Amino acid sequence: MVSSATVALLLTVLVCSQYAAQGVAIVSKAEWGGRAPNYRVALGNYLNYAIIHHTAGNYCETRAACAQQLRNIQSYHMDSLGWPDIGYNFLIGGDGAVYEGRGWNSMGAHAAEWNSISIGISYLGNFNWDTLEPNMISAAQNLLQDAVNRGQLSSGYVLYGHRQVSATECPGTHIWNEIRGWSHWRA
Repeated sequence: MVSSATVALLLTVLVCSQYAAQGVAIVSKAEWGGRAPNYRVALGNYLNYAIIHHTAGNYCETRAACAQQLRNIQSYHMDSLGWPDIGYNFLIGGDGAVYEGRGWNSMGAHAAEWNSISIGISYLGNFNWDTLEPNMISAAQNLLQDAVNRGQLSSGYVLYGHRQVSATECPGTHIWNEIRGWSHWRA
C-alpha cells in the first residue's frame, strides 16, 4: 500500500519535472483574449540581444486587468500603427505573469533597427513612477534564462534597456535602475 505522503511527493516531483521540461509558464495570447497576427516574420535563434521596455501605460495587478491592457496595446499597435501584431515578444504584468506577445521565433516591432537581432520584453505600466515587485523581476530573469535554454538567445547575450538603442525614456527609471545590476546588462 502506498501512503498519501508518497503519492504527494511523487506528484510534486512530476509537476516540478514538467516545469523544468517546459520552462517558464506563459499566459498564451488565446488566454488573454488576443487576436491572431495578420502575418509573422520569423526570428532566428541564438540572438545576441534582449531589450527591456515598459508600455508607459496603465499598471495592472490581476490577470483580468492585465488581459485588458494587453488587448488595448494590441489594438493600438495593429489598428492605429498598422503593425501585424502587438510589438513585443513577451510582456510582464504586475501580477508577475509572463504574457505571450509575438512569442518565440517571431520578429517583434519594439526597437527599430534591433528587431531582427533581439527579443523584446516589456513590463506593463509606466515605470517612471510604477515600481517593480520581486515577482516581476524574477519573471523577466526566468524568461531570459528560458530563452537561452531553448536557443532563442545566445548564452552570452547582451541586455539593453530600450533607451540604449533609441531616443526614449523607456524602460522607465525604476526598470532602468534595476536592470543595470543584471549580469547580462552592458553600458
